[in-house]
Amino acid sequence: MAWRIDLGPRIKSVFDDLPPDLERLRTLRVWHALWLSRIDRKIALLERRKAEEEHGRRTRPQTPEWVVEVGIGASKPPVQVHAGTCHMIGSRRRPVSRDEARQLLADGLRACTHCQPDTQLHIIDLEVAQIGAMGHVGRRSTGPGETRGCDAL
Repeated sequence: MAWRIDLGPRIKSVFDDLPPDLERLRTLRVWHALWLSRIDRKIALLERRKAEEEHGRRTRPQTPEWVVEVGIGASKPPVQVHAGTCHMIGSRRRPVSRDEARQLLADGLRACTHCQPDTQLHIIDLEVAQIGAMGHVGRRSTGPGETRGCDAL
């Protein structure tokens, strides 16, 4: 035998917690409509922002392989060569090709000590191996009292 307990009017229905009069029900309706409108605007804003970020990701230019940091002034002379991903690049810069970066380093422009583009470009030692006037690779001569490499031992 199943027991049924009838509690009668003491327990209200879960969905019967709304006010009984029409005026307060309409007020609640307006209040919820305002909240829904506010939530819809926020959803639209976030969807628009997400679409803009995705568009930015798709259309972002590629990071240059090599960058030359330039100085100030009208002529903006090159100051230092960096790898394109180097975190030490200043705000004044311009992208350069691999050949131009090698040429700038060979011409004596300073290489960044952090990303070491001279090593990445396989330029071993610009002071030791220089192209002479005859077009051949020669060793830098040592001055009086100056020693090089194993000569110091």
